[in-house]
Amino acid sequence: MSRLHPPDDDDDANAFRQALHKAGVRRLYTNRADPGRSRRQDPSAAQRRAAAVAVDNGEQASRTSDGRVTPVRPSEFLDFALPDLPYRTYSQLKRGQIAWEAGLDLHGYSLDEARQELESFLKEAAGNRWRCVLVVHGKAWGSSADYPVIKSHVNTWLREWPAVLAFCSSRDSDGGTGAVYVLLRRKGRAD
Repeated sequence: MSRLHPPDDDDDANAFRQALHKAGVRRLYTNRADPGRSRRQDPSAAQRRAAAVAVDNGEQASRTSDGRVTPVRPSEFLDFALPDLPYRTYSQLKRGQIAWEAGLDLHGYSLDEARQELESFLKEAAGNRWRCVLVVHGKAWGSSADYPVIKSHVNTWLREWPAVLAFCSSRDSDGGTGAVYVLLRRKGRAD
């Protein structure tokens, strides 16, 4: 017994084609995939290109956004890791077994000052090829917010920073849930 379907009747095939045509189905004349986007550039593409050129020229003021921030509780354990980071490395970071080489304390800064300090610190860390740093964000509540503002923003900003491989709340001796260990990508390493 054959597993192939019997040939269609010409009448059935014609009726099927007519039904498809009435439904508005068009015949494909190429076998290329259509990603569903138009080929013309949208207005935001020019803006993205200008922003990329500004980054190359050092004109961009900030790499982190003011966008939507997820509030976190003061005692909440922060953790983040890129999916391809080895489990062993992340476990060592969480246990505090990777020594941090420099630290930044954001206590007493306004939100804008904290962002500027964090960005300059991360740029300095990249320049010095540090592997792990400590960022103390504290657990203080914002003046008009119902959550720790700096902690919540640091949680968001570090996720956006391209050189950050992982971060997690530190051990109690280094600040507990008021600080994070940040594991950084070392660019241009020879080893």
